[in-house]
This record gives sequence, structure tokens and C-alpha cells, in this order.
Amino acid sequence: MALTRRRAAASLAALPLALAAPGTATASAPQARSQNARTTVYLAGDSTAATKQPTAAPETGWGMALPFFLADDRFTVANHAVNGRSSKSFYDEGRLAPILAALRPGDLLLVQFGHNDEKIEDPARGTDPQTTYPQYLRLYLDGARERGARPVLLTSVERRKFDAAGTAQPTHGAYPDAVRRLARAERVPLLDIQASSIALWQRLGPEATQGYFNWLEPGESPNYPDGLQDNTHFQPHGAIEVARLVARELAAQQVKENRATCGG
Repeated sequence: MALTRRRAAASLAALPLALAAPGTATASAPQARSQNARTTVYLAGDSTAATKQPTAAPETGWGMALPFFLADDRFTVANHAVNGRSSKSFYDEGRLAPILAALRPGDLLLVQFGHNDEKIEDPARGTDPQTTYPQYLRLYLDGARERGARPVLLTSVERRKFDAAGTAQPTHGAYPDAVRRLARAERVPLLDIQASSIALWQRLGPEATQGYFNWLEPGESPNYPDGLQDNTHFQPHGAIEVARLVARELAAQQVKENRATCGG
């Protein structure tokens, strides 16, 4: 399933429409929810989901594409994901606080960290999957539930890595299993994006996945004149497909339908 120029052009055309849709929002002071008010879907995460500046194009976070699937008369997406953050550094920098201040009963808080938690050589970001990683994630869960909102845990989207036989390889070590255990223990919905994304990369194969990740030939993008081989971050089509996985799993878990249900 190769990424054709027509499909790439369609992805590039669709994404700005999603961003311009009224379903995109930022955190603001909470107000009383009317009976027909939209549910806000808040996103706390890292660079794989974050909104990108024009100077990074065509790099695209999957959170930028999520409104394309959720923006209707029921949902608004507030993407607070930030490049380079872990569950620890996002919290320690005070980035969770404005989300919690804005949460209303019935809102959703999607939490996806792991890429930078794995950088254990960096004391500002690294966490231990057995101890500090779930400890920090619990702060997000507890904060959301205290405000009547519903937390949702996501395992990290997989990187692009294949062995010599063309088999997609996991890269996140013990971190996805730590999220799965925590979701079971805390009885919160789990979107297993690590599992669904590695299955997608396997179906696509080594060559086709280059068009989903930020692989660029020299001269292809003015932002990367020497070209790029980035196996972590996405081009628009890849971001759209990961956002599709997230929206599909939200529906499968019936999270979107349970608007009045909060807590575990």
C-alpha cells in the first residue's frame, strides 16, 4: 500500500481544514456545561502528537489531525501536547495545571507519553517504567477524575523500525506494558496505539512507511534542504492515519458514547 502523490496531496489538503474547524480549542476557564454543550477532548503528550510550527513542515503531530475525526457538534479538541516532553517534564513544568483548571465534568483527558520517558540519561525527563512512570501518569488520572472528567491512557505510537526480514520491531521497551498495567489497575480506558500502529506499519512495510514518517529527499522541503530520515515523527498522511487509529479505538472502547460517565 504505497503512498501515492494523489493521496499525499489529499492529506495535505485535508489537514488545514481540520485545523480550521471549530472543533479545535485551547484550555480556558471552565464554565457550567449546558445540556447540549460539546465535550472537550484534551490531549497531553509529546512531539508525536504536538502542533507544529510552519518551520517544521511537513512534520505533523497526530493531535493536529484528531479534530478531523472528532470535530462535530459534540466534541472539541484541545491539543496541549508539546515537543520533547515526558510524563515527568510535562507535569514538572506546570503544563498539566491549565488543563486541569479548564476541565469540566464529562470532558476527556487523553494521556500519551513514553518516547521521552525512555531517555533515562536525562534526569529532567527520564522515568522508570516500573516506578516513576506510572507514578507520574497517576497524577493525570487523579487530576482528571477529581474534576469529574474522564482520563484515557494511550500507549506510545510506534516508531518506524524493521528488521532485515521486513518485520516491524517494537522500540518502547517496558513502557507500553506499564501503561497497560496501570489502565487495568486504575480501571480507565486504554487505547493501545503501540499495538495498532505497529500492526499498521507491518501491513504497509518498510518502503511504504517512509511516506508516513518524515522521510524527505534532499531539496524536497525548504525546511530540510539536505533531506531527512526521521523514523519517529510524521508527515501529514501518517499523522492522519494515527489520528484515525485513536478515533477508532475511542469508538471501540465506547469512550465517546459515555459522555456522562466519569471516573474509573
